[in-house]
Amino acid sequence: MLLSVNNLAVSFGGVHALSLSQFSLRDKELRVIIGPNGAGKSTFLDILCGRTKPDTGEVLFNHKPIAGMTEVSIARLGIGRKFQQPSIFPGLTVYDNLLLAAKMKKDILSSLFFRPSQLLKARIHEVAEKIGLTKVLSSIAGALSHGQKQWLEIGIVVLQDPKLLLIDEPAAGMSDEETYKTGELLLELSNNHGIIVIEHDMKFVQQIARERVTVLERGKLLVEGSFNDIRNDQRVIDCYLGRNNTQLENL
Repeated sequence: MLLSVNNLAVSFGGVHALSLSQFSLRDKELRVIIGPNGAGKSTFLDILCGRTKPDTGEVLFNHKPIAGMTEVSIARLGIGRKFQQPSIFPGLTVYDNLLLAAKMKKDILSSLFFRPSQLLKARIHEVAEKIGLTKVLSSIAGALSHGQKQWLEIGIVVLQDPKLLLIDEPAAGMSDEETYKTGELLLELSNNHGIIVIEHDMKFVQQIARERVTVLERGKLLVEGSFNDIRNDQRVIDCYLGRNNTQLENL
C-alpha cells in the first residue's frame, strides 16, 4: 500500500473534526473523497501533508510513519498538495513558475547557484505539454484563465516528483470544458502517481472515479465503493445531497 491510515482522530476546541478508523490507497490509485461541508475532508488532507497533527492514530506512507511530521519533511518523502485556490507567482511567466518549482527540490544553498540543465528544461516542457500550457509558457501567469492557473499549480506540484498528489476541489470555478480537461489530466497523472481528490462536482467525480469513492460524514467514513454504488446509496443522498437534490439522479 502507498498509504495506510488507522484509528486517526483530531478535535478542535472539543469538536471531533475527524475520526477515521481505516483508509488505504494503492500506488497509482486515484481516489475521490466526497462529503458535505464539515465532513472532515480537508482536515484529512491537512493531516496527510503535515499541516495538522492528529491527536491519535497512525499514518503510514510507503510503510513509514508520518503522523506528526512537519510539512517539509512529508513533502520530501513524496507527498504533494494542491489547494483549492491556486498559489502561483502571478508576476512571473508560466515557464519561470515551473522553473522555480524545479529549484524547490534543491536545498537553499544549491538553489543560489542553480542553473537549469538541458534535461531539466526538457522536463519542464514535458510537464507544460501534459498540463496543456506549452503555448503560454512565455505568458505572465497572472493573465491566465482560472482553469489554466489550476493546471499550472498542478504542474508545479508534479515537478516535485511526488508519489502521492493531494488535490482539493480542482474543478471549482471552472467552465465545463476546463473541468473535462482537468479530469483527463488527473486520469493521465494517475498512471504515475497515487492521487486523492476532494470534490463536490458529481459529474466530475463520475468522470475520474474509475475505482473507489470514499464518502465522509461528520468526520467519519459513511460508505466506500464504486461511483455507481454511492450514487444509489440512500445514505449518501440523504447526508450529502439532501432528499430534494437531483444532482446524482440526473447523471
